[in-house]
This record gives sequence, structure tokens and C-alpha cells, in this order.
Amino acid sequence: MSAADPTSERPTRIAVFCGSQPGTNPAYSRVAEALGAHLAAADIDLVYGGGSVGLMGVLADAVLAGGGRVTGVIPRWLADRELAHHALTELVVVEDMHQRKAKMAELADAFVALPGGIGTLEELFEQWTWGKLALHTKPVMILDVDGFFASFVRLMEDMVTGGFLSDRHAEMLSVLTDPAEVTTVLSDYHHPPGQWHGEHGVEA
Repeated sequence: MSAADPTSERPTRIAVFCGSQPGTNPAYSRVAEALGAHLAAADIDLVYGGGSVGLMGVLADAVLAGGGRVTGVIPRWLADRELAHHALTELVVVEDMHQRKAKMAELADAFVALPGGIGTLEELFEQWTWGKLALHTKPVMILDVDGFFASFVRLMEDMVTGGFLSDRHAEMLSVLTDPAEVTTVLSDYHHPPGQWHGEHGVEA
């Protein structure tokens, strides 16, 4: 079933993982802003880490500027450091990073990673792994900006040739270059079988 099921009783919501820093390339902020504008225009709600700084802030501001809805999820200790964005549609304050990731996963119908650091990669890998194990059937995407994820894509190819990742589970991670492609993935996505099946736990 598509993550953008029109029979859903609530709007489609996408969790976006991205840097709390703007990065050194101005293109990162431009694409974050473009993605935010696209989500608002497509009536897709944003779920993100609740910050007001870096690419996180750029993204949230763009959705809000386009009349869209934004839910931020932030640990209390970060909110207490005045890093929370207080102009959001909703700000959910949780106790720790584990609760933050769990809440974002609960709220979201799909996941997108923009450029970011190790926190962004941790969130991306967790949702990709959960999808691989069929713990969820939601699309997982990366939005490549000026080749930021090129080395990661090569590593993924090495995992396949090295026998650690099947082709179908590599293809589960959609690599995009245009924010508008996000809605196409939502419309066309079909989740492959999970890794383990049968009594002996053999990969299908």
C-alpha cells in the first residue's frame, strides 16, 4: 500500500532528517528550502527534530511560509538550551533521543534524509534497517545535493557486491536529486519483502 493512501483519515506526514548546522555549501539550504516549499504545496505535513537552527530551521521555516503544518519532536534538554523552534504547528517535547526517534517514526508515513552529520545518518540507517526487516513498510529516501551522498551510494553498492545487502533492499532506499521526486515516490512505492522469512531465517 502506498504511504500516501488517499483514504487515510489524516494528512500524509513525512519525517525529514537533516543537519542542525547549515553546512558549507549554500546549495544545502536552498534544497532544504525547496523541499519545505514542495511539502507545503503538496499538503504534506512535516515531522522533524524541532530545532530552529541549521538546515532544520530552514526546512521548517519554508514549510510554515508556504502555509504548511510542522510538528517538531525535541528532547527536553535541547529545548531547554533554547534550540527549539517555537513557531511550529506543534512542538512535542520528549525526555531523550530514543523517545524522539520513536515518536518521529510513529508520526511519519515516510522518511527523507537531507545532508547532515552522524545524527542524520543514525536516523536514516535506523529507518532503512527497520524497513529491511519489515518492521514498517514506509518509503525511505535520501535527497542528494551536489553529490553529498555520492560516497554513501558507492558504499551501498559495495555492500551489495560484498554480499551484505541484497539488491532489493538496496533499491528500497530511494536516491533522489529533486525535492519534487518525493511525492512521486509516495505515489509509486511498493515495499519489498522483509529480510527474514521461513523457519530458518533465510533471506528471500
